[in-house]
Amino acid sequence: MTELLKTLCALPGPSGCEDAVRAFVLKKAKPHADALRTDAIGNVMVFRKGRKALDRPVVVCAHMDEVGVIVKKITDDGMIKFGFVGGVDPRVVIGRPVRFGEVTGVIGIKAVHLTTAAERRTMPKTRDLYIDIGASSRASAEERVSLGDYGVFDSPVVAFGDGLIKAKAIDDRVGCAALLKLLEEQPPIDTWFCFTVQEEVGLRGAASMAYALEPGFALVLEGTTAADLAEVTDGKAVCHVRGGVVLPFMDGATIYDAGLFELLRDACAKRGIAWQTKTRVSGGTDAGRIHKSRAGVRVCAAAAPVRYIHSPSSVAAVSDCEAVLAAARAFLEDLGGDDE
Repeated sequence: MTELLKTLCALPGPSGCEDAVRAFVLKKAKPHADALRTDAIGNVMVFRKGRKALDRPVVVCAHMDEVGVIVKKITDDGMIKFGFVGGVDPRVVIGRPVRFGEVTGVIGIKAVHLTTAAERRTMPKTRDLYIDIGASSRASAEERVSLGDYGVFDSPVVAFGDGLIKAKAIDDRVGCAALLKLLEEQPPIDTWFCFTVQEEVGLRGAASMAYALEPGFALVLEGTTAADLAEVTDGKAVCHVRGGVVLPFMDGATIYDAGLFELLRDACAKRGIAWQTKTRVSGGTDAGRIHKSRAGVRVCAAAAPVRYIHSPSSVAAVSDCEAVLAAARAFLEDLGGDDE
């Protein structure tokens, strides 16, 4: 699980340009697939026959895309003006390296020595930032990048501390890794394992996937915000790294099905899988689109708590990532009535 997660996190895959991740997923999934589909928007849907079938399809899904940047303008002096793809806090990217294919650059801003006291008291705006790719002119820059090119944070994957991992795109390559590991096993029930696109820009891939498959049940595997930092107390921490898999009952896009939440919670509890829930209602997952598809879908979610999410250096615990996989396996077993 850990090595697979490291490989997935290293791949580039901003929303709308998930090609490298999709190619890797297809290669890994094909040997285990009873049926495999991709759609016009780029979702990958892998069917694996189980020991029994339910009346309506079961979906377990994770999104392939990550936050990133996109080229909006090239200045006369060869600097790149850009926009963020997905929700990124400008404060966390200053001085960070980015990559457009084989072209590297650094996100810059006016040096602190040149700012006014008022400027230092305000949060920088995206328009104040630029990407320096080392070009000396517009013409030189245009030889390397074009308007509309996607970029990602150029951040190495590092294991450190007491069982932690640092990487870009843990949200949601942790879910993709869990799906690929589950695909290696025959599930207890017929299951569609779905790798969606464009979650970070509006849960778009999930909408077309759910419409096509018309599932009765869906489990979304995710990475979610952990704010268990120094001097953050009580519910403001949201959830805790090393605290186990996060089972949300509600977020900004979904009220999760109460019966499925209880099934998933009890499945974890009886197997000794560490679990927690969120203490703040915020954010959203692909479930926000899935549960409204057609006549409605019963949904639940299992997530790894991630510090510094949507940044070049997200941090998660290996044990929590493994708990996401264990929770998903337990969900399918108990949904199918398999108590073995």
